[in-house]
Amino acid sequence: MNQQDKQNKEDIKTAITPDIPDYSRTERNKIPKQFTWKTEDLYPDLSSWEKDKTELTAMISRIPELSQEWTTSPEAMYRLMSHVTETEKKENRTYLYTSLSSDTDMSDSAWQARKGELYSVSVDFGAMLSFMDPDILELGKAKIETYIQAEPRLEVYRRDFEAVLRMEQHVLSADKEQIVTRSGMFSNTPSKAAGILRDVDIPAPQLTLSSGEKIRLNTSNYVRHRASEIRGDRKKVMRAYWKNQTRYRNTHAALMDGAIKSHYFQVGVRNYNSCLEAALFPNNIDTAVYHNLISTVQENLAPLHRYLKLKARMLKLDRMEYEDIYASSVPAAEKKFTIEQAKQMVLESLEPLGDEYGTVLKTGFESRWMDIYANKGKRSGAYSNGSGFGAHPFVLMNYNGTLNHVSTLAHEFGHSLHSWFSNKYQPFPLSHYPIFLAEVASTFNETLLVHYMMEKEKDPLFKLHILDGYLEDLRGTLFRQSLFANFEAAMHEHVEKGQTLTADWLDTTYLNLTRLYYGHKENVTKVDKYIQSEWCGIPHFYYNFYVYQYSTGISAATALADMVIQGGKAEQERYLDFLKSGRTKYPLDALKDAGVDLTTPAPIITTIRKFDETLDRMETLLTEVS
Repeated sequence: MNQQDKQNKEDIKTAITPDIPDYSRTERNKIPKQFTWKTEDLYPDLSSWEKDKTELTAMISRIPELSQEWTTSPEAMYRLMSHVTETEKKENRTYLYTSLSSDTDMSDSAWQARKGELYSVSVDFGAMLSFMDPDILELGKAKIETYIQAEPRLEVYRRDFEAVLRMEQHVLSADKEQIVTRSGMFSNTPSKAAGILRDVDIPAPQLTLSSGEKIRLNTSNYVRHRASEIRGDRKKVMRAYWKNQTRYRNTHAALMDGAIKSHYFQVGVRNYNSCLEAALFPNNIDTAVYHNLISTVQENLAPLHRYLKLKARMLKLDRMEYEDIYASSVPAAEKKFTIEQAKQMVLESLEPLGDEYGTVLKTGFESRWMDIYANKGKRSGAYSNGSGFGAHPFVLMNYNGTLNHVSTLAHEFGHSLHSWFSNKYQPFPLSHYPIFLAEVASTFNETLLVHYMMEKEKDPLFKLHILDGYLEDLRGTLFRQSLFANFEAAMHEHVEKGQTLTADWLDTTYLNLTRLYYGHKENVTKVDKYIQSEWCGIPHFYYNFYVYQYSTGISAATALADMVIQGGKAEQERYLDFLKSGRTKYPLDALKDAGVDLTTPAPIITTIRKFDETLDRMETLLTEVS
C-alpha cells in the first residue's frame, strides 16, 4: 500500500467514525455553548427582552393616535407607516427570541408562556391595524400615487399599497377586519398543540435493536434509525413509531380538522371561491399552478417507480417495502461527517456564488448562527429563521453526521443567506420575500453540493451513494411533497363540502395516495396499512398550502443551478439579483426574471427528466462497482 492509499484510508476512517455527540437525552442547560445558537445577539439577557417587550406595547398603543386622519396628507401617511415599520421590527425581534428559546426546550413552560404572550401581542397589533386596508381602498390608486410623488419616502410602501388595492374584493370594513384579525389568537392552536403532542407529550416507546442497543424512539431517533442498513431494524422502528402515533390518531384528526376549518373560515368571510384560492391569491399565483404540479407529477411517476425498482435491486430485495425507502442503496459507502467537515464541504460547494456569499456563510458558521445537535425537549427537524430587523438569521439543526444532514445544512443556510441578502439590499418593508420563493435558494444549495461532491469524489461506490442521496432528495422534495400537496388539497376540498376530517377519512385518503405514488398496485413498493396514519407526523399540513412550494421550489432551483454551474459571471449575478430582490416583485415574475417560468409544466418536466438522467448515470456507475 503506497502512502497516498494509506492517507485515503485514514481519511475514510476519519469520515466514517468521527466524533458526533449524541445529546438527544441531555437537558438543554447541559449542552456546550459552542453547539448552541447565540440568542445573546438578539438580547443579552431576559431583562433586556422584557424592556423591549414593554416598549413594543407602548409603540402599539400609539397607533390609534397616529391613525387619526392618516390618509389626509402625505406627511401624516408617512408618520404612521414609518411607525408601523419600527413596531414590526421590534415585534419580530421580541417574538423571535421567545421562539428560539422555546423550540430548544419545548418542555419549558416559562418560554412557552412568553411565546404565547408575544403571539397575543402580535395578534393585537394586527387587529389594531385593521383600519389600514379599508382606508387605502377608500383613498384610491390615483391619490396614493400623488402622495408618493409628494413624499418620496413613501415609495418603499408602494408594493404594500398595490397589494391592498389588488385585494379590494377580499377586504372587509374596518370593524369586521378587526374581528377577523383577532381570530388569529386561536387559529394556530391546532398546529401548536399537534407539535407539542408529537414531540413532547406522546410517550416514546423503548426498542431493542438487533445489536442489543436499547433506544427511546423519539422523533430524532426515529429519523436516525429508519435509515438503518439492517432491514429488520428499520422495519421495527417504522412500525413501532407510527403505531405509537396511531394511538393518538383521533386527537390528531380533531386538531387537523380545526386547522383546515380555520382556513375555510377565511374563504367565507373574505369572498374567495376556495381555500386554495385564498392561500395563493395574495402572491398573485393562479390555482392552475398548483393543479398543474399535481397533474404533471402524477402523469410522470414512471421515473420514480424506476428508481424504486433500482433501489430494490441494489438492496438485494425482491420488492421494495415502504420501510426500505430511507435506507441507503449503497450502505457500505455510508460515511459520517463531523459538523466541521460538513461546514467545509458546504463552503466549498457554494464557491460558484462568489466571495460575498462565501464570506457571509463562513461568518454564520463561525458566529453561532446555528443550534447544532438534538437535545432533550428540542423541536425536531430543521429550519432557518431570518430576522429582517438588523440581526442575523438563525438555523435549527438536529445534526447526526449523515450525508443527508450535510445536505440539510446546505439547505437551511440557503434560506438564511436568501434572508440575509434580501435584508441587506432591500428596506425592511420590501425585504420579506414571498413564501412561494422560500424553497428555491435552499434546494439550489443542495444541488450545488451534489455537483461539488461528484466532482471531488474518486470512489465510484461513494459516488453511487451521493447520487442515491440526490435522487432521494428529489423523491422527497418533488414526488413526496406533490403527494402531500395532493392530500392537502383533498382535505380542504372535503371540508369545503361541509364534511369533517375524521381519523378514518384521513387514514384512507392518505393511504390511497401513498399507494398510488409509490406503485403499490404495480408491485413497485409494498405500502402496508399502518402507513395510513403517517399524516399525523407532518407538521406542514397545518401551514395552509405550504408543501407544494417544496416541489415548485426544487423545480425552479434545478433550472437555476444548471444556469450557474454551466454559466459564468452573468449567471452568478442574475441569481444573486434574485436573492437580493426580496418582495419587490410577485414570485412568479421574480422567477421569470431569473430564467424560470412556473406557469408552464416545463420546469417540472425538466426536473423529472433530470431525475431520469441521474438514474442513467447511477446505473452506469453500478456496472463499475459490480
